[in-house]
Amino acid sequence: MKFVDEAVITIRSGDGGPGCTSFRRERFIERGGPDGGDGGDGGHIILRADPGKRTLYDFRRQKMRRAQNGSPGMGKQKHGKNGSHCYIDLPPGTLVTCADTGDLIADLTDPHAEVIIARGGKGGRGNKRFATSTNRAPRYSQPGLPGSERTLKLELKLLADVGIVGLPNAGKSTLISAMSAARPKIADYPFTTLTPTLGMVEPPFGEPFAVADIPGLIEGAHQGTGLGIKFLKHIERTGILIHLIDAGGIDPESPLTAFAMINRELSLYSSSLAEKSQIIVLNKIDLTGTEHRVECFQKAVPDLEVHTISAITGKGIDMLVKMLSSRLQNG
Repeated sequence: MKFVDEAVITIRSGDGGPGCTSFRRERFIERGGPDGGDGGDGGHIILRADPGKRTLYDFRRQKMRRAQNGSPGMGKQKHGKNGSHCYIDLPPGTLVTCADTGDLIADLTDPHAEVIIARGGKGGRGNKRFATSTNRAPRYSQPGLPGSERTLKLELKLLADVGIVGLPNAGKSTLISAMSAARPKIADYPFTTLTPTLGMVEPPFGEPFAVADIPGLIEGAHQGTGLGIKFLKHIERTGILIHLIDAGGIDPESPLTAFAMINRELSLYSSSLAEKSQIIVLNKIDLTGTEHRVECFQKAVPDLEVHTISAITGKGIDMLVKMLSSRLQNG
């Protein structure tokens, strides 16, 4: 299934059913009086967070969602049936905004959360409701109120505890496959990962946690270069960032070039991303000649903790998982 993280849909709640104008007419009963029933209420549009959903793929073609209209009232004081509600199941982490104004409507961060975003129209009252001592035979009833229609923008932001960022081909896909059961595409060319990958990591102690592999960033990403800002939003909700760097690509003369560039793109996109806790991880230490490059990088950032791993061989992975679990538990 193709990963889809944005969609625009139109929703319409149900119209209220009209009330009935009717009079009781039965043999041997004179002046039976008004007996028109009320119309039924229209159905609501209800958003529901479904943990079983992973993408917004279902909304690529079905752009219109409607709730059922209320049924009209009938004679003998029979009220119309209420319209059925329309439930729209969305993956947790979906941000719902008004497509016209951009106003936030709902943020479905909690699994199984439900939000009514469009209430159905109220059913009209039948003529029985209007009978009084001075008006015993009202010949009118109310029409039902119409439902509401609006256009929504759905935007999925993955809910992950840890996000992995770095340049293309830094080894993010290999790392997430080494830490979890996720199996993203892995190849030796840039931009192998074209969609975010979410994997669950089970540490030797503590609760399992989710890790998101974000497609590679390049200079100018905040302005749309490369994969651009398309996937930067998926790391806005993460608690910790793993800043993954290819140790074999470190320039001893300027070891912080890639590190500084990624951080600059994050800060230009969102100030909150720049303030997130980062764990600096140098990958591919199994390659020949990386010892000197790693040493140059560590000397350039003496005040920062730098971890070294080899995602392909598994060296340092267990220690990294334990550290991530500890930090997440301690907040």
